[in-house]
Amino acid sequence: MNSVKYLISSLFCVAVVLFFAQAYPHHLHYQEQFQLFLFDSNYVWDIVKQPGGVADLLGRFCTQFFLYAWVGAIIIGILLTVVQLLTLQLIGSSKLYGLSFLPSFFLWLFLLDEHALMGGVWAVLLTLLAVWGLSKLPKGWGRYIAVIVVLPILYWMVGSYWSGSHYYRYPKVFPTLLYVAWLLALAIPLLVFVCRKWLKDSKGLVIPLCSFALVAVVMGAVVWKNGNYKAEKVMQYDFMASHQLWNRIIETANAEKPNNQIGVTVQNLALAMRGQLTQHMFDYHQNGIAGLLPDVQSDATSPMPTAEAFYQLGMIYVAQRTVFEAQEAILDFQKSGRCYKRLAQTNLIIGSYEVARKYLMALQKTLFYRDWANETLPLLGDEEAIAKHPEYGRLRKSLYKESFLFSDHVTPEMLEDLYFSNKDNMLALEYLKAYYMLTNNRKGYAKLLVKLKQQ
Repeated sequence: MNSVKYLISSLFCVAVVLFFAQAYPHHLHYQEQFQLFLFDSNYVWDIVKQPGGVADLLGRFCTQFFLYAWVGAIIIGILLTVVQLLTLQLIGSSKLYGLSFLPSFFLWLFLLDEHALMGGVWAVLLTLLAVWGLSKLPKGWGRYIAVIVVLPILYWMVGSYWSGSHYYRYPKVFPTLLYVAWLLALAIPLLVFVCRKWLKDSKGLVIPLCSFALVAVVMGAVVWKNGNYKAEKVMQYDFMASHQLWNRIIETANAEKPNNQIGVTVQNLALAMRGQLTQHMFDYHQNGIAGLLPDVQSDATSPMPTAEAFYQLGMIYVAQRTVFEAQEAILDFQKSGRCYKRLAQTNLIIGSYEVARKYLMALQKTLFYRDWANETLPLLGDEEAIAKHPEYGRLRKSLYKESFLFSDHVTPEMLEDLYFSNKDNMLALEYLKAYYMLTNNRKGYAKLLVKLKQQ
């Protein structure tokens, strides 16, 4: 019977991994970009000194691996399976084997929310681990003393379940599904203990497997139904833009035309980067200039694709401000590895080398941004190397030559100034033409053509 149970637990782990790696990978990427895990003693201490800091630190440590979806999916699969196995150890009854999956299923359901944090999963796991360890102690005063000692330690490790801000990105939101998982993890073993007279261990497989099948079918259907696949598609476009995967963006848009603002913005940027915007943009869904250079919103997500367009156009100061404000809008006040990298780049391009150094030195303390930071640091102050750099040299040439007051609404005059101050900036010309076409401004387009002929 034990071998069958562990086989089923392994299959559950595989199912979790496949779901997050294949159906939900960009939710993992989304999570990773809203934190900056530093291998730094001050950073670690600032987290662990708070109640619940250990669970929070472990959650952040795991989340940094979400940069690679398969690695993140494997981590989630292992953690949810460990929760299930610990619950099974506390149950100890073969007849109710299927109930041991309930806490893990609810944690799975909890993680469908893009604002759910891994610290919550670790809080449940550490609580179960403590309860399991205490249950192994012999009955008597020793166990009671152990409980008294363990409770404050557990409070320091996982915090108060009713006020743990490290469980969810919105500090004031009550993550109901997480608490249901936690309560089930403790209530199910208690239920089995109370009903132990009627739930004697059985060597048969029928009842345990039927209990698992019932839980698996019901909860599996609930998990699949509650997945936010529209958000997953939006996150996919944002992820591809952040990694400048222009060909893949166009291929994805060809397979299924995006109809949301972020998707359209990224689609148009990819077309422009390949010199195809004015020729092919009406082969795709458009929503006016809102899909070209939309007004910047005061949140942490929607401004990032627009900031990428600003950056590629050479509007470096605007891109820098947009990224900085997006980072400051992160709901749980964390920093962002993605934002730090872009802020280092923009400051390098405009010549603010000491500010760029600050961001690069922070990125040196990370696991996955360290190599890039080490490669970029020697560029600081090296004007010749920057001028020869295929990206930074091009963007430095595209900088505005004159200062002006910028509003969140991009005007054709801004794009025109970008192009005519650097006629190698064909991206600005593509956007300028597209702007006139999307606004049906025939006079403006005609004037532009005359000006182009006269140059």
